[in-house]
Amino acid sequence: AVIKGSEAIRGWKPFLPGVWKATVPNSLFGSYNPYKDLIVGDWFTDKGRPHHTGEVYLNGRSLWETHLLERVLKPQPQPDSRDREGSTWTWFTESDDSNTYIYANFHDKNPNEELVEINVRDSCFYPDQPGRNYITVRGFHMSQAATQWAAPTAEQIGLIGTHWSKGWIIENNVISHSRCSGISLGKYGDEWDNTSANSAEGYVKTIERALANGWNKNTVGHHIVRNNTISECEQTGIVGSLGAVFSRIEGNHIYNIWTKRLFNGAEIAGIKIHAAIDVLIKNNRIHDACRGLWLDWMAQGTRVSGNLFYRHTTEDIFVEVDHGPFLIDNNLLLSGGSLSDASEGGAYVHNLIAGAINSWPDLGRETPYHPPHTTEVAGMVNVKGGDDRFFNNVFVPAHESESSDKLGLGIYDPREFPLQTGGNVYYNRAHPYAREADPLVVPHFDPGITLVERGNNVYLTMNPGESLPTHSTQLVSTDRLGKARISGLGYENPDGSHLKIDADYFGKPRNPMNPSAGPFANPQSGIQEIKVW
Repeated sequence: AVIKGSEAIRGWKPFLPGVWKATVPNSLFGSYNPYKDLIVGDWFTDKGRPHHTGEVYLNGRSLWETHLLERVLKPQPQPDSRDREGSTWTWFTESDDSNTYIYANFHDKNPNEELVEINVRDSCFYPDQPGRNYITVRGFHMSQAATQWAAPTAEQIGLIGTHWSKGWIIENNVISHSRCSGISLGKYGDEWDNTSANSAEGYVKTIERALANGWNKNTVGHHIVRNNTISECEQTGIVGSLGAVFSRIEGNHIYNIWTKRLFNGAEIAGIKIHAAIDVLIKNNRIHDACRGLWLDWMAQGTRVSGNLFYRHTTEDIFVEVDHGPFLIDNNLLLSGGSLSDASEGGAYVHNLIAGAINSWPDLGRETPYHPPHTTEVAGMVNVKGGDDRFFNNVFVPAHESESSDKLGLGIYDPREFPLQTGGNVYYNRAHPYAREADPLVVPHFDPGITLVERGNNVYLTMNPGESLPTHSTQLVSTDRLGKARISGLGYENPDGSHLKIDADYFGKPRNPMNPSAGPFANPQSGIQEIKVW
């Protein structure tokens, strides 16, 4: 079954060679005309030009909007686009009180002989009000919605969205071509939407209002988002501000996010969550999304486990102004940038880290931390940095362009609060934390990390060498991880029980006495090809 936010448009008239014009009556759109409605919102950057929520599609592929008719008549490749040839298929719109006019460069195609569609609706599946609980959406193809920018301080309308509800299951769907976001687990709307002045103080007020309006474990979140394919969205694959608490996001394939790059903003990623309290993000494949996963504010009780990240132009994971405890384990971080850490209280365990690490304090913003397993605010504090744990990771520089001082844990040497480390392995140019005890450093050996896609499968090739299988490590558990400095809380499961990192990327049990470093249990020496998706 297919649900689209678009309508097919016929009756295109030749305008100039390759360029056609459609006249669309405004009555088609009702009260919401995506060709008059501009993308706006907190932390949105328009790059000096207007952008509409509408889109034009030729045989299922979206064209590039331009703000000048001249650039439809004489299109030029977009320098920032991930598809430079595709960016010459352009469109422009203007409207009056009666009609909307769309000009499009279809090159050698006749739009009256092809399938041409335009966005009409702002979503494909979205409740009319908050609190529509326990809905399952399974097995649909949903695409082509005129979604608005999903700022964390505003109502977040995705192509499909839960609208501040509880207990949804969104699974086994194919979701594509959202103007901004694919799946929203986000915030309700009110008169304060997009009035934060792009400030931390404005988002603190958003949190305070949400708590006053019933943001708690009994009313919001607890969603399951699994086994979906999400692509061709220009802001996020999955977004959620406050409304994603206590949820599971697993088994999803998310790719081609922010490929046109016509606009920018501080909310762009494969998955972007504010307040990932007790959220499990597991076994997802996320690639070609600029930034893979962005955990922004209040990642506490969060676990990011067994995910495959690659080909991101910024980094695989960004943790911003979180105080912990949060756990990132058994992941494959294969982009040129693996981790950006402007947080504290994180635990990084059994990951394969192929790219650079950036770390910095954030002293100018005070952000919340919470009592265990709740949305209540226990206090506010800035981020001095450090107080992280790195156990049993493998650092394998696979990108020659990355600066060697960001490969490994040396970037943390100047942080105010020390790391806890052990069992880490450093290949090639990667180097350990200055106060690290007994790391395995193999400076002149390159494991030769490569990643190959074959159909729907992904294969990792590497040679771990002779040292990795014999390296001495210890099992990582709640007891070993201790407590995060700011919150004073331990690293545990959402139900309060203790956890052990006793299974690998594939769920295979580890040797409890000497669990192999990295995401794979019992690695063998020599070149090997591993199916990782």
